[in-house]
Amino acid sequence: MALYAAAAGLLEPLAPSLLRRRARRGKEDAARLSERLGRATVARPAGPLAWLHGVSVGESLSLLPLVAALRARRPDLALLVTSGTVTSAEVLARRLPPGVIHQFAPVDGPAAVGRFLDHWRPDVGLQVESELWPNLILGAKARGVRLALLSARMTEDSAVGWARAPASARAVLGAFELVLAQDAATEGRLRRLGASPGPRLNLKLVGDPPPFDEAELGRLRAATGGRRVVLAASTHPGEEPIVAQAFRQAADRGLLVVAPRHPDRGPAVAADLASAGFRVGRRSLGEAITPQTGAYVVDTLGELGLFLRLADVAVMGGSLVTGIGGHNPLEPARLGVPIVTGPHVFNARDVYDEMFAEAAAIQAADPGALARHLHGLLAQPVVARRIGEAALSYAERQGAALAAALTLIDPLLPA
Repeated sequence: MALYAAAAGLLEPLAPSLLRRRARRGKEDAARLSERLGRATVARPAGPLAWLHGVSVGESLSLLPLVAALRARRPDLALLVTSGTVTSAEVLARRLPPGVIHQFAPVDGPAAVGRFLDHWRPDVGLQVESELWPNLILGAKARGVRLALLSARMTEDSAVGWARAPASARAVLGAFELVLAQDAATEGRLRRLGASPGPRLNLKLVGDPPPFDEAELGRLRAATGGRRVVLAASTHPGEEPIVAQAFRQAADRGLLVVAPRHPDRGPAVAADLASAGFRVGRRSLGEAITPQTGAYVVDTLGELGLFLRLADVAVMGGSLVTGIGGHNPLEPARLGVPIVTGPHVFNARDVYDEMFAEAAAIQAADPGALARHLHGLLAQPVVARRIGEAALSYAERQGAALAAALTLIDPLLPA
């Protein structure tokens, strides 16, 4: 840890120029770079304060049910949510309740961390998932902040890296008074590194369905003209051609909706779909769905709830090509939408295995199987409804894990 702290201190003067360079590439919010250097842009509210941190969009959204639960249980607590990406900040700006503060997390340099902690003086820090920044964690601990690592996720590669510095791993993980892993594999890795995880908690499995505009949903349903709709959600490069080919074989007269994981890929996604023979519309350009539209690209933020409600079937992206590992299937499950996933789901293996066992989702081993499953679900609405109902039942049971976790978090909260 001493070597890391020294290196971070030596490199920290380079942070402003690196952040400005990232801002020019759209990777940072140029208007809020001071927050990344630990300089708050909002005054600290009086009274006790709970600090919640999730680095990117998925982790940040997983904090929302925890935010709601804390507001209900402890209305006296001020809540600060930090995240690390531009997209997460944009999503949280729409989804956080009024009065909850958002700031960008500081870079892990000693000066930035010190400024952040000295300004906000959190009483408790609740971090989710996988980012373990030593200066931030140990600095908070040294100031008496009570820390919990919730819904923890650690890959094998990460565990191997931490195992090369066992004393550092023990110091960082030992700063947390409560550690709750989201799956069995992470639990085992954390134990090997010296942590003592409690009951499992996966915050991405908890929460309400994503919001939507009811009037806009009515307009979209009218625009589809009764066609069956397949939504490919959170897709990555290389997946759109696979989905397009499968859809062509399964439901040539339906409507394919593609919501890329990163909306800035909209032009590339539209080009891929046009190359596959579709007449394409793009949401970000304000283009409407017409009877001639064969594929529609949702390259906007915050509208997945709208298009999930429009869909007859959801295909989960991140699972059709190697190296990504799949995405959380609980958003369509909470709406009872039947789910098809590809073979590559190592990021959510436990969840998918449970859902497969309950016939709450279908796995397609290859593009041909994807086409067959889509055809079967669209041609047999009774079967599709049963799978959707099983998915909804699975999703509804996940709330018990948060209730159990809150009883463990309560002792960490200020009196």
